[in-house]
Amino acid sequence: MSSENLQSFFESVSGQVSITIAIGLIFAAILFTGKQRKTETRVLVVSAILIALAIALNQITLFRMPQGGSVTAFSMLPIVVCGYLFGLRRGVLAGICFGLLNLIFNPYVVHPIQLLLDYPFAFGALGFAGLMSNRKYGLISGYVVGILSRYFFSVLSGIVFFGAYAPENFNAVTWSIYYNITYIGAEAVMTLAILAVPAVRSAITRMKPV
Repeated sequence: MSSENLQSFFESVSGQVSITIAIGLIFAAILFTGKQRKTETRVLVVSAILIALAIALNQITLFRMPQGGSVTAFSMLPIVVCGYLFGLRRGVLAGICFGLLNLIFNPYVVHPIQLLLDYPFAFGALGFAGLMSNRKYGLISGYVVGILSRYFFSVLSGIVFFGAYAPENFNAVTWSIYYNITYIGAEAVMTLAILAVPAVRSAITRMKPV
């Protein structure tokens, strides 16, 4: 399937219905795998709220890059928080949902592997914050881990699929490294400044299940 056909499919009703079904299955996975129904229902509800918040914040664009990517109003933070609160698996699943919803709202697809790297993989990687869930300063360190994980997949996609856009004096690798750090890094710095406020960290930490 050509890149034009792929783009058309994900812009079509059929493509969006397919993505919606996939999101529904992921939400079922978040709910189904627990043993305590009441607790798992709470996890599902909070995860859904955080994903919705991420999507809402993602619509607030502070700066849009000319070749894709943008600085948003802290849209990656809710997915990191989900991983921090509920662990690696649920954080990754929430991130995949976020990525698939982005695919509905802002699809840009040139190849199936690029789709995976830029949407479910890159945003799902934000859930790696869950690796730091029980560490001291776990929210801040988890955010750094999540952002670096997303950055890795974005850079990889840029190297493989968007190297042709590299300007003079750059190659595919150096351009992707530089280009992606400009917007991901800018949002990360702003978010870390917010997370440096003790009251903010305390409010989020109090949401963790006991």
